[in-house]
Amino acid sequence: MNRRLTSLAIGLLAAGFTFHAAAQQQQGISDTEIVIGDILPLTGPPALLGVAHNLGVKAAVAEVNAAGGIHGRKVRLISEDDGYVPSRTIQGVRKLIGSDKIFAFTSISGTGQAQAAMPLIKQAGIPAMAPITTYEGLYKPVIKNVFAVGYDMREAVYGLISKMADRYPGKKWAVISQDDDYGENVRDGFERVAKEKNLQVVSSQIYKKGQSDFSSEILKVKQAGAEALMAGGVLGENITMVKELERISLKIPVGVTYVSRVPASAKMMGSAGENVYTVDYVYLESSPEAKGFMDKLDKYLSPEERARVNRYSFTGYAAARALFTAIDHCGKSPTWDCTNAELAKVTNLETGAMTPISFTAENHLAAPKLFFLKADPASATYKIVQ
Repeated sequence: MNRRLTSLAIGLLAAGFTFHAAAQQQQGISDTEIVIGDILPLTGPPALLGVAHNLGVKAAVAEVNAAGGIHGRKVRLISEDDGYVPSRTIQGVRKLIGSDKIFAFTSISGTGQAQAAMPLIKQAGIPAMAPITTYEGLYKPVIKNVFAVGYDMREAVYGLISKMADRYPGKKWAVISQDDDYGENVRDGFERVAKEKNLQVVSSQIYKKGQSDFSSEILKVKQAGAEALMAGGVLGENITMVKELERISLKIPVGVTYVSRVPASAKMMGSAGENVYTVDYVYLESSPEAKGFMDKLDKYLSPEERARVNRYSFTGYAAARALFTAIDHCGKSPTWDCTNAELAKVTNLETGAMTPISFTAENHLAAPKLFFLKADPASATYKIVQ
């Protein structure tokens, strides 16, 4: 973790950001409501995922309240925008727990942001869902009050490249990744497959976070004779890389992480995305499995909100459902300790948004089944590869 951010988090704790056990257990609960919160990017480029996630949680809240709430208590959501800036994440977490007195988190933002805020969340003991990021530090070793809904990025990249290597045997490979923890996870997954399958890797490049011009990197990929690429960007970076490949007429299969599996990304790639692959554990919007969930979104969201839905709405909804299920199982007097314990017992929870969610006391990562997907430029989405 970044030492400066760790020091800041510890400093906040030392400055009086502490909690008493009795207050912890009842915070955020009244006779009429349960207050929950999320901290995520609602502005800037990452808002593409943050806003969508928030809408999924809002749909889950509207649904549970329409059914009478949780043991008669209505759920109220308070959202904080961190702009994907770790120092703002720390500030937002402090406000939500210390001032807003929320009962639980439905999101703790991205990888760097969650890392920065984890000392506060762990020390508090407040139930916290993590459906946007699933970096290893969230669940290895197990943190009693943190539950990641998704797939470890290393394992997801490993699964993606394994499937692509089988589909395109004997190809020369290139990888371009970001200079942070996210990029390290991409490289780890890629390199594991390269070693196991003896892939010929002819180009490996690391770019600076925030970079927007990839003409040099893609030219090096071409000059190295690469015949397949793992594009380890987040959103805009992958779009730029794919379009640059098209510009120089280099038609090769490209792998991207599930982070990029959003309609806006597929639309912006356009015809350049015809050879783009990914894996995901979230149902496709057009799949029969997702129909019930899509109907709920139509019911509980406005047309303007509905237009901003993507895969992160699915994960936000699913994580909120898991949280609400655990709170419900605690009966009329839910506490943080009980909710954490009940989350660890969630087994094969069907949400209609993704493959079933399960946790155990020894495993706080719900790693659902992965689907192998290929971009479909004509429909600006992805389709399952059989």
